[in-house]
Amino acid sequence: MSQTALAEPRRTRPEPAPVPPPSAAGRYVSEEDYWLNYYLDSDVHYEWNNGRLEEKPVSNYETFLVYHWFMLLLEHFLTARPIARMVALEMGFRLPLPTGTVIRKPDFGVVCNDNPQPLLPLDASYHGVFDLCVEALSDQERRDILRDTVVKKAEYAVGGVPEYYILHRAPEQQAFFTRTAAGVYVPIAPENGVIRSRVLPGLQFRLADLCRRPEHGTLRDDPVYAAFVLPGWRAAEEHAAAESNRADTEAQARRQAELRAQEAEQALARLQAQLAGRATAQ
Repeated sequence: MSQTALAEPRRTRPEPAPVPPPSAAGRYVSEEDYWLNYYLDSDVHYEWNNGRLEEKPVSNYETFLVYHWFMLLLEHFLTARPIARMVALEMGFRLPLPTGTVIRKPDFGVVCNDNPQPLLPLDASYHGVFDLCVEALSDQERRDILRDTVVKKAEYAVGGVPEYYILHRAPEQQAFFTRTAAGVYVPIAPENGVIRSRVLPGLQFRLADLCRRPEHGTLRDDPVYAAFVLPGWRAAEEHAAAESNRADTEAQARRQAELRAQEAEQALARLQAQLAGRATAQ
C-alpha cells in the first residue's frame, strides 16, 4: 500500500453553525406581500394583523402533549363520525374585522361539512371561517398569553368562529368558549367535569383527562368516550365474545345430547337384559 493512501485526510475548517434568519415581526407589509413572501415561510411562522407581521410563539413540550392528546381524540371522533375536517398544518384564514383585516393561523382548525365554504383538497389557506379554532397557549411572555386569551379571542368572536378552545399544561390556563347569537364568547360550562361541543355534536371530553392524557386505547370502555373512540375494536370484541358464547352454548348442548344418548342406550341395555332374563326363566 502506498504511503499516500495511508496519509491523514486533509483537515478542513468545520462548517459554521447555521444562523437563524432574523425575525421580521413588527414589519409592516401589504397583504399581497404577506401572502407571497411570508405566509408559506417554513422557518418562522407569521400571522398578519392589519398590515403588521406577528411571529407565532412556541409552546412548551408539556403543553404540546396536551394539544397532541386532544388532537388524537378529535381524530378518533371524526373517524367514527365524519361530520367535519381538521387541519393542523399552519393553515391560515382571513378575518375582515371592523378594526381591520387579520390573517390568523390557529394551531389547528375544524371545518364542518355543512360550512358554506368547504375545505378543498388543494387549499393552502382556508377561504372561509373555521367552525372551531384551537390554540396551544404559549406562556413564555405575558404578551403571548394576552395574544391568545384576549386578542385572538376577540377576533375569533367578532369574525364568527363558533367555538374556540385554549389548551395548556395547567388546568387553570385552559379555556373553552362558544359563541352566542350576540357574537360574544361565553365559557362552555362543564357537566360533571365534561366539556361537550356544540359545533361537533357528540364530541365530549373530561377536563381532567387533558392533563392526565390516558392512553386512547383505554378510553373505549369509558362511558365519556365509548361512542367514538375505537368503536370498531369494541364491536369486534363484542362479536368475538358473542361467538365464544355461542360456541360454548353449542358445545354444552352437544354434551347434553351425548349424555342423553348414553342414558338412553343404558336404559335400552337394561331393558334388553330384563327381557332376556324373563325368557330364560320361562
